[in-house]
Amino acid sequence: MSDKKTKYITIYETIRDDIVNGRYRKGAKLPSKRVTAEKYDVSVITVEHAYELLAEEGYIIAREKSGFFVAYDDKDTYYNPAGRSRDIYKEIKKERTEVFGGGVPFSASIYARTCRRVMSEVGDYIMQKSPMQGLEILRDAIAAYLSRSRRMNVDISQIIVGAGAEYLYGLIVQTFGRNVIYGIESPSYNVIAKVYESGGARLDMLELGRDGIESEALWNSKAKILHISPYRSFPSGVTASAIKRMEYLAWSREKDAIIIEDDFESEFTLSRKTMDTVYAMDDDGRVIYVNTFTQTIGPSVRAAYMVIPKNLKELFEEKTGFLACPLPTLEQLIIAEIINNGDFERHINRVRRNNKNKKINDKH
Repeated sequence: MSDKKTKYITIYETIRDDIVNGRYRKGAKLPSKRVTAEKYDVSVITVEHAYELLAEEGYIIAREKSGFFVAYDDKDTYYNPAGRSRDIYKEIKKERTEVFGGGVPFSASIYARTCRRVMSEVGDYIMQKSPMQGLEILRDAIAAYLSRSRRMNVDISQIIVGAGAEYLYGLIVQTFGRNVIYGIESPSYNVIAKVYESGGARLDMLELGRDGIESEALWNSKAKILHISPYRSFPSGVTASAIKRMEYLAWSREKDAIIIEDDFESEFTLSRKTMDTVYAMDDDGRVIYVNTFTQTIGPSVRAAYMVIPKNLKELFEEKTGFLACPLPTLEQLIIAEIINNGDFERHINRVRRNNKNKKINDKH
């Protein structure tokens, strides 16, 4: 534990792994913050930050004057962390942070400057056709970014770049076909259902609860493809707890199904760390990760990417490998440069700071 930032993250990850691996059972009381601070030779404040993260993600719960207790149990698939009312959407919408309503869009001047620099350096190359999966330089930048920010270790051969998330959803339907049922969160962003339906897919709309798809709806569904937005489902604002994300993975194993993880808005979390992706939690190659630059750079940038498990690469290549990447070479080069020179992450950090400050000011 070499610095202030990594100390509480390391404690968080150690305790989280102890909980997931059963060394702390559901209902067990965690050591006090003071005892844990002495164990790791850190301040009580550092431990407090770690415990807050564990509580935010649903691994533990705080009981007034009693301490922190383990809430997670991978066998308890019907667990509702707070036993809250099902009438939730009005309350949750109040908690949502509208990124481009209350945030800061990417700097147009930086984008334009990067565009000029790329055009002057690569010349006629910008007129070349992109390979189906996207330019290697962009896929390499995305892979490095995911490793830094989301603990996702992927090979660039697993990444497919496209002109918006809707294009990637279309590739998914083309790959898995129309003869399987696609499970969709209800309510959800209506374009998701429209894209799947336009490809001829059959849908099963699965009711959302406080922390994700209701367990009864999930386990009774005949879906073989499950589309989820675990960080923040739109328009409800529902965030899936760690327990629910584990349940999704358990369901995929039991049903021999595939999960499409739509990581909408996750970069702008108000938490001290971004939530673990379902992809990073998966050991069975059952999760396809999808994200877009439309939120992080701007709505006019119709660029998105997905990460497919290694065991599905051959299937995707067979079904969609003949297609050309629809994202212009110039735009791919600009995004790669923005990521590689640090402008992308500086922008994300700026927006997160602004949103945190706005939330603090709103409380006062």
